[in-house]
Amino acid sequence: MIESSDLGRDRLSSFFAAFDVAAQQVAPAAANLILTGQVTGQEQVLRSLVFLPHGPGAHDGEGEVLAAVRIDFGGRENPLIAALPSRVELAFEAAPTLLAVAELLTVEASARRCGRQVALDNLCRLLLLLLLRHMIERGTTQPGLLAGLSHPQLFPALVAMQDAPARDWRVDDLATIAGMSRTRFMTLFPRVVGATPMAYLAGWRMVLARRELERGGLVKLVARRIGYGSAAAFSRAYQRAFGEPPVARRHGGRAEEGASPRLAEAERGPVRSQYLPSSA
Repeated sequence: MIESSDLGRDRLSSFFAAFDVAAQQVAPAAANLILTGQVTGQEQVLRSLVFLPHGPGAHDGEGEVLAAVRIDFGGRENPLIAALPSRVELAFEAAPTLLAVAELLTVEASARRCGRQVALDNLCRLLLLLLLRHMIERGTTQPGLLAGLSHPQLFPALVAMQDAPARDWRVDDLATIAGMSRTRFMTLFPRVVGATPMAYLAGWRMVLARRELERGGLVKLVARRIGYGSAAAFSRAYQRAFGEPPVARRHGGRAEEGASPRLAEAERGPVRSQYLPSSA
């Protein structure tokens, strides 16, 4: 039985719960978020935003760079970031709410005031959320997670799996949430998302497992939280997905006391689950 509370859930909350957002002001060549515009006297006028989800590169945007930031949102281990195109460009005239946040970000980036880093982190978190919302509402023709989250019938099924990964999901349950027949759902879901529902669920569980292990979670408890009946079954699935046992990830995260977890992760490089759809 599917409760009505499973319907109409938020498409972005699960990603922001699983992955932290951190921001650092850097030179434009090292940034993956660039705000450009014009400076007239003492007045700054923002015109556009360039976001490079997969890493810094030439932004080639019009106008003068008014703020340059490197945002960490889990990198390619975050399936939402992995699903984005390599370059996202947006004119602020099409998104006035984004402009208001970007103006605050520009002010904070240009000043040395108390609480500046906290402000940068939170403003970048909000700016990124609004940008992702804008992209989801605009939709995409490329198969992948972004297309699934943009689809009016499929996104409730995706969100249901993301919000309750430990649930014993059945295809019939997900089809009911999507308001489709089982046959129609099983035809449409892989065509739009790029993976079957059960493959997506398995991949999302592995994503959450990695995050839990990095934070020091015990293998047995992590297995239970993401829906596995035993630590042994979870360990086998994890080994298939990432090529290493879960205990290695947990120990690896604690190998160097005092080392930055983000830096250590960047040096290791991303390891993608075999189940999740890759970006187009």
